Amino acid sequence: MTDIREPRPLPLATGPHGHGLRLRLWDPESPVDVDAWLRGHVDEEFRRWNTPLRTITDSAGARASLAVRAADVATGVGMTFCVTDAADGTVLGQIGVNAIDRVMSVARVGYWVLPEARGRHVATRSLLLAARWAFTEAGLHRLELGHALGHEASCRIAERCGFRPEGTLRGAMWEAGRQDAFRDVHLHGRLSTDPEPDAP
Repeated sequence: MTDIREPRPLPLATGPHGHGLRLRLWDPESPVDVDAWLRGHVDEEFRRWNTPLRTITDSAGARASLAVRAADVATGVGMTFCVTDAADGTVLGQIGVNAIDRVMSVARVGYWVLPEARGRHVATRSLLLAARWAFTEAGLHRLELGHALGHEASCRIAERCGFRPEGTLRGAMWEAGRQDAFRDVHLHGRLSTDPEPDAP
């Protein structure tokens, strides 16, 4: 019998695709991927709503961060997808299924979109694909999505993708640009048994 607590790689197959997008793994050795990862993390809108554990300010930091994401995939604790245009492969953003707990069959999802790709429902479409992968390929039961209170755009994306509002977590994430002050988080959840919404 397989111990569900044992680390093991996550299934990827050919990569989730649909809704005009293809999700693939990030490549720490690709200059294109490193540049996109860096631009995503130095973007003012990203920094307004997120404070990563380690601030990324240059290519070396971006490459190191991507290497950590690759290790997470290998050990089965997280899957960070590069969101690309299905037609030409242009990098549009990222969608992650992270903090995977195989015992409780739950994970957290998070995403960001590059400035030039906004306004095209990229986050919504990629979240639908990642959720489908998490439920059907990774076999998870529950996905959680938390965003800073007041981030209305992220709230709308979550609801469009079938993540129901579940309440407010007090002081559950850092304030923008700080690691010594906290702000509230609006929590959404979706179960594998919930219906999959239509793509926009």
